[in-house]
Amino acid sequence: MKRRRLVVYCSLLALVFAWASVLAAQGRLADYERADGLRDKYQSLALDVPGRIVWIGKTHRFWYRKSVRAGYEFDLVDADALSKKPAFDHARLAAALSAAAGEKFEAAKLPFFFIRFAEDEKAVEFEAADFRWRCDLASYTLTKLGPVVRRRPWPLDEEPESKEPKVAPDGKTEAFIRNFNVWIRSTGKDVKYETALSFDGTGDNGYALNSIRWSPDSKKLAAYRVRPGYKRLVQYVESSPEDQLQPKAFTIVYPKPGDPVDLQQPVLFDVAAGTHIDVDNSLFPNPYELSEITWWKDGRGLTFEYNQRGHQIYRIIEVDAATGKARALIDEEAKTFFCYSAKRFRADVDDGKEIVWMSERDGWNHLYLYDGASGAVKNQVTKGRWVVRGVDKVDERKREIYFRASGMYPGEDPYFVYAYRIGFDGSGLTLLTDGHANHQIAYSDDMQYLVDTYSRVDMAPVCLLRRASDGAVLREVERADIAGLVKAGWRVPEVFTAKGRDGGTDIWGIIIRPTAFDKSRKYPVIENIYAGPQDSFVPKSFTAWNGMMSLAELGFVVVQIDGMGTSNRSKAFHDVCWKNLGDAGLPDRILWHKAAAARYPWYDISRVGIYGTSAGGQNAMGAVLFHPEFYKVSVASCGCHDNRMDKMWWNEQWMGWPVGPEYTASSNAANAQRLRGRLLLFVGELDTNVDPSSTMQVVNALIKGGKSFELLVLPGENHTSGGDYGERVRRDFFVRNLLGVEPPDWNRIEAKKTGPERPGNL
Repeated sequence: MKRRRLVVYCSLLALVFAWASVLAAQGRLADYERADGLRDKYQSLALDVPGRIVWIGKTHRFWYRKSVRAGYEFDLVDADALSKKPAFDHARLAAALSAAAGEKFEAAKLPFFFIRFAEDEKAVEFEAADFRWRCDLASYTLTKLGPVVRRRPWPLDEEPESKEPKVAPDGKTEAFIRNFNVWIRSTGKDVKYETALSFDGTGDNGYALNSIRWSPDSKKLAAYRVRPGYKRLVQYVESSPEDQLQPKAFTIVYPKPGDPVDLQQPVLFDVAAGTHIDVDNSLFPNPYELSEITWWKDGRGLTFEYNQRGHQIYRIIEVDAATGKARALIDEEAKTFFCYSAKRFRADVDDGKEIVWMSERDGWNHLYLYDGASGAVKNQVTKGRWVVRGVDKVDERKREIYFRASGMYPGEDPYFVYAYRIGFDGSGLTLLTDGHANHQIAYSDDMQYLVDTYSRVDMAPVCLLRRASDGAVLREVERADIAGLVKAGWRVPEVFTAKGRDGGTDIWGIIIRPTAFDKSRKYPVIENIYAGPQDSFVPKSFTAWNGMMSLAELGFVVVQIDGMGTSNRSKAFHDVCWKNLGDAGLPDRILWHKAAAARYPWYDISRVGIYGTSAGGQNAMGAVLFHPEFYKVSVASCGCHDNRMDKMWWNEQWMGWPVGPEYTASSNAANAQRLRGRLLLFVGELDTNVDPSSTMQVVNALIKGGKSFELLVLPGENHTSGGDYGERVRRDFFVRNLLGVEPPDWNRIEAKKTGPERPGNL
């Protein structure tokens, strides 16, 4: 009897556990469905949120696309009249497009994001249903302009150079290349003369046609003689093409760190005399690249910019047109790197009599005014413990500069961008956009007006039309309404700061909670990471939805942080990345997490996951390699896991040249034996941004090290985070390894959707 009772009890217990498992799976599926529905739900409830502002040519009118209750609409604003109206009749256009394209379109859900006004704003052009269209705004008749040309998502070869001769400004003579040398001839149908200007060009050191630049008086020209570097080729196999069964192969040119680069030598030609001068290269001996040749308008000389291999020396070189003598107008030298890819700005004033130049030489990104004749600094234009983020206009006549900057106000988020105006001499600094928020600026072509759209992650957008001269508000264009969004349970992302590794620098990030957040629970934490030094990445402006919100909905707290080594702070903050990409600001991030956990009992740092793509993929895997005591679970997509395997321009900028031991120290492949946590790798088989072999070499190292990990290869995909399928796999990985529960059985769910399969004939 006791034995029978025990059997019955065990059976009942098994049923209870089985039923509990079913309920848990159903609950988990409900979480996924809620997460998947969050985007449409939230975006439909955030009303009057303006999109990109687009000024129409040189007019004082602009258009933008905004959210409305049923979808979206395009509006048109006349800044002179201070009027606003729909950009067109949305219902009539939708009806016309439906008839022409043979499918149904709704007025508030037109299938395009961008328009172009044509025929003096009497027509509007757009792309929809695989074609380009023009709509007459009087009759609403549509004209099909042709198919939308969609390039393959990867290059088949290098972009072809133009073969057209270079015509002199006077139109009488043209230059061309024959047998690797520069020739000139008369223009027109009847060639009256034809002669060679150079004789030293060869197949492995020839002149480049596209480098030829004529002097304004047509009496001289300059060109680069180029000794080609190493053309590294990367091979790809498209395993599953859509148009055939068998795989396809293609090849791209893909320079990597350490590869020999093209060596450019500027040569100055006197056309009338038939002579040429090789410009002495002592000021530019080891170029990573020389910029396009530019002549002064008065013909006194030409300039080009020299970026030395290693990116620690950057010069503006001027060549005297009469003598061919070169001098450095501006000489920028850095102990670490000159950030040419993101912080290079030059404006020539009065044909180079003065030059406005951007530099981080005093430890912050600022503007300087140079004397173009002497090459001396006349004065520093902007100055302070804040950074110039970009220049919108250099007004030579008024001797003023319109620029954007951040970090000017103590205690405020140092990444918030504002618009300013300042005199060449550094006087008259004027704030053009007030409001404690991040400002997105769009000026009219003549700089008479600006549109200021400002918001924060925790504040809905406001869009104002301002007078550009003093920032005075002329009219409110939009004020977003998020009352319905908040009522529906939308949780405001929390801005959180903590001290970095130096104990004094504030590290900024955001915290995103699930809608059903319960402060009495403990939540595992997932960090979304991208630590590329070219920018900063934590959102500063309002969005009703982002992917982190959907991930949080599964039962996580999701965060994003800008650690040291990223941009838009001081030069010292940025320099942490120098020859040190493996650092990824992770020491600062860990301190930030610990500070959040100290403040919030629900913030569980015993269960921390991390994910990222590209450089973020390198960072995400590096987290579980170099800091396994803190980061437990990682999903790394298309990571540049070894900087020697990745593209030259990006990696040499931060890791230096020549390739040194620092590359190995930061390599995930070289350090794969450190893996202790859970790791999932994604790779697109056709990734032309990061060589897919970078991921496969990591896989090889992990296998040789006997490590357990998971790998998802995405056929036909380029540089990717995985798309919808990858998002589901990533979510499942975190649910399984951080929440400790099984995700839904997708195979069974998909089978229920499609119905039972019938066995085929054997």
